[in-house]
Amino acid sequence: MKVVHSIFKNLYQDSVSLMQVSASIMNLPGIEQASVVMGSETNLIQLKEAGLGGDIAAGPNDLIIAVKGEDEACENALALAKDKLNSKPKEGTESGSKPVMLTSLSMAFEQKPEANLALISVPGDYAAAEAIKAVELGMHVMLFSDNVSLEQEKAIKTLARQKNRLVMGPDCGTAIINGIPLGFANVVRRGNIGIVGASGTGLQEVTCRIDQLGAGVSQALGTGGHDLHEDIGGISMLMGLQALAADDDTQVIVLISKPPSREVAEMILTQAQKAGKPVVVNFLGAAPESVARSGIVAASTLAEAAEIAVSLITSVTQDRAQSLCCSEEEFLNRQTATPSSRKYIRGVFAGGTFCYESQLICQHHGIISHSNTPVKGNASLENIWQSEGHTLIDMGDDDFTRGRPHPMIDPTLRNQRVIAEINDPQTAVVLFDLVLGYGAAQEPAEELLRLISETNTANGPLLIAHVCGTEADPQKRSKQIEALCRAGVLVADCNAQAARWAASAVSVTQG
Repeated sequence: MKVVHSIFKNLYQDSVSLMQVSASIMNLPGIEQASVVMGSETNLIQLKEAGLGGDIAAGPNDLIIAVKGEDEACENALALAKDKLNSKPKEGTESGSKPVMLTSLSMAFEQKPEANLALISVPGDYAAAEAIKAVELGMHVMLFSDNVSLEQEKAIKTLARQKNRLVMGPDCGTAIINGIPLGFANVVRRGNIGIVGASGTGLQEVTCRIDQLGAGVSQALGTGGHDLHEDIGGISMLMGLQALAADDDTQVIVLISKPPSREVAEMILTQAQKAGKPVVVNFLGAAPESVARSGIVAASTLAEAAEIAVSLITSVTQDRAQSLCCSEEEFLNRQTATPSSRKYIRGVFAGGTFCYESQLICQHHGIISHSNTPVKGNASLENIWQSEGHTLIDMGDDDFTRGRPHPMIDPTLRNQRVIAEINDPQTAVVLFDLVLGYGAAQEPAEELLRLISETNTANGPLLIAHVCGTEADPQKRSKQIEALCRAGVLVADCNAQAARWAASAVSVTQG
């Protein structure tokens, strides 16, 4: 095996595009690892830690292709990456003129002065400066970039609040604005339920569930994962809540996040009571009695938040969504088939919030687990690459994505972990998610099911999955569910149901 790299001087590409290029070359035969990133200091450190080169002479404005593998495979990977990076849509018009390449927010704003939203996806070292520029130009901001300090986030959001501009992020992976999906988002119906969420896959779960129940979404606003930190004070969630309260197209509001500090939670709940509309709140893991009050309904899970919101505006039943998945009866018939020697749940998640919610649900059933991102009361794994006892892993965490695409884009590493858990004789249940939508893998079930078909699953663990997506997504939810069911996977209606099934199956095995 060898490591080779190529550097494009002063060539910028956004992070989602780079992850997609990385994913395409990772799948080439003979390639062990690959990464296509900008040459920021943070990325150079991550490339070194990933074994992809510690002597790369690149600056922050340079683009790096780094690959590890067999000699010829490395050359093929470099060639493919360069081809994808150099391929551009045809330019020009019938008159032969070419548009001017935009190199700054100011130039873009001069050409489109009516624009009022900037989506920023640059290395974290530069993200704060670009966000401030956008706010100064009078634009709202979706800050996809991560690695922005709390101090910088507070400065950006304080300025934006003064100018009555909403900042979604940093590390805001999902939003739906006026029906347009941004980042890792799904294609959902337009409707009259507005959502503000501090988690990307949590926002996806709620919007998709609303769509599955036949209702629709007015706006889905992400805040980034640190907005409810006491140092930030929920600035974006409060502004998003106010915007939805004033929006004539929004009849019901849903708020979702991990539990904020008591002071921040009280500010948000007090503001929610003033909305003049029903508000559904899911602070994951918070006691419902600490949330519910006049005008506010507490939800215990992401799916329940969607279901309550839909019930407040329509009489649509849940049959529409459940008909695509396995029934409770089918699960009950299958859960006793696992040998008693298999004892543990092994959860392998692409969505960090799905891992978090599943840990909480398992705890509720008396199951204490290990994780690389443990909730309170669970234990940290000594070695993230090796499960112990009940283990629920967030494969999208930084520990697994350094130098690699996120598993929603390239599920290779996640698929390998699923197979490893199937082959572990102590595994009773393998629990996993498939996340669909823009930016996600085109056929997320295909490669995993091929690997499962090559694995001896006789007397093996129960396979339980949940598919987060809609029928209008590029991957089509029903297509992925049908493929999983044909392979013997039990597909639950939502993440919470999948986790409950897993906990119940283990209880039966141990009983």
